[in-house]
Amino acid sequence: MVHKKLAMAAVIIGLGTALSRLLGLVRDIFMAKIFGTSIFADSFFVAFRIPNLLRDFVGEGATNAALVPIFSEYRVKKEREDYQRLLNVLFRITVFSLILISISGIIFSPFIVSTIAPGFKLTPHKYQITVSLTRITFPYIFFISLTSFFMGILHTHQLFIAPAFSPIMLNLALILGLLWWTKYIGVYGLAWAVLLGGLLQVFIQIPPLKKTDFKLKLKGTLRHPGINKIGKLLIPRILGSCVYQINLFVDTILASLSKIVGEGGVSALYYANRLVQLPLAIFGISLAQAALPTMSMQSQENSFAKLSQTISFSLRSMAFITLPSGMGLIILARPLIEVLFQRGEFNFYSTQITSSALVFYSLGLFAYAGIKILVSAFYSLQDTFTPVKTASISLILNILLNLILMFPLRISGLALASAISALFNFSLLFGVLKKRLLIWEMRELATSFLRILLASICMGVMLKFSFFRLGYFLPRKILQLVGGIFMGIIFYILFCSILGVKELSQIKRWILKKR
Repeated sequence: MVHKKLAMAAVIIGLGTALSRLLGLVRDIFMAKIFGTSIFADSFFVAFRIPNLLRDFVGEGATNAALVPIFSEYRVKKEREDYQRLLNVLFRITVFSLILISISGIIFSPFIVSTIAPGFKLTPHKYQITVSLTRITFPYIFFISLTSFFMGILHTHQLFIAPAFSPIMLNLALILGLLWWTKYIGVYGLAWAVLLGGLLQVFIQIPPLKKTDFKLKLKGTLRHPGINKIGKLLIPRILGSCVYQINLFVDTILASLSKIVGEGGVSALYYANRLVQLPLAIFGISLAQAALPTMSMQSQENSFAKLSQTISFSLRSMAFITLPSGMGLIILARPLIEVLFQRGEFNFYSTQITSSALVFYSLGLFAYAGIKILVSAFYSLQDTFTPVKTASISLILNILLNLILMFPLRISGLALASAISALFNFSLLFGVLKKRLLIWEMRELATSFLRILLASICMGVMLKFSFFRLGYFLPRKILQLVGGIFMGIIFYILFCSILGVKELSQIKRWILKKR
């Protein structure tokens, strides 16, 4: 029953995420047409990445690492008034801190851009555009972090609809900016659209907050015992986020070295990563977000057998989706990029470098999603140090691989380094968690994984040899792509049935019960 509720929560989050990502894909299609892999695209992606980096420090990452586990603890074990006091104290601290961070970011934008994209200084015009865009977009950190604070409250009460659908607001605002504001003020229209999207994301959280009886109070004390607990979990999470952000910094710095990796490297990595993020966000991240409150409750109740079962179920469900998705992205990378992006300023060269990066990114799709699940498990145990340790080791590996692979593979080498280091990080996390819980149903987990992997490989082989034949029957590339995706799904279901993949049978049973 718990797993069914977890699956339903993941479906709700997945639906919201899917709609958001599809709108994000529409946004990226317009972005590619209008700006391609030009200096304006590179400048915006770097400028918008900077507040996104800080968002992980005080925003969504903090919500998963520290807020939901402690909120769950106080809601289960403490009095209602004490729980409400904790929420308001943290709300005040959050607001005051974010105002200070936003002002500092606007002031120090030139230094920040010089640090994250040093290659841009070789082109003064590109550098100045990036600094201006950064100053406009930086206050987004205030809105998105406030949104994440509200999401932590809603997730604790297992209210998932508004948090799941709030990212849609940002994409709608960016699409508005692309279709309208960029006609008048160019790429700066996108920067102002970012702020509008952040404001809308805050507003959409407010109605469901009324169901939790949470009342905002800016006046009052800034002290509460729960803040110390949150701080103890948040500090290592910030350190872990630093490791992750350093990873992104390194990728951006190296991608900005156009003499080594080629022109348009930053944009190519962005577009490729966005396509990998589509199945990752819809299934991997959605499942991790849905599982965290359940795992936190089970941890607080010392139900470690149930916790292990929840982790196992989450990993198996995640593998069932991400393994075939990664295989499909590898096989269909070039036609996918051609159909989605190759128009306007996005030319054949842009397609070539982006599709190549997509292939190598896709090799790590399972690991990217698996890390989200395992890290959430550690957070539910109120252990934020272990993910920091494994991420630090993986960071060193990623930097070394970047420096080795960027010369023979150019921009694709950076994507491959990310995939390999992610697989390594997943293995480390899995090994530590397995030793700590000692209750894993390893045979079931390994059997499911191997069957899903084999079904995905068979699907990929069949799709590879049959996709080119679609050109004889479907003359347009978009029809060939849709036909290829449909064939991939049919092949995967067929091989899952032949190999007896348990997760497919479970989905069938749930559907039949509903009917």
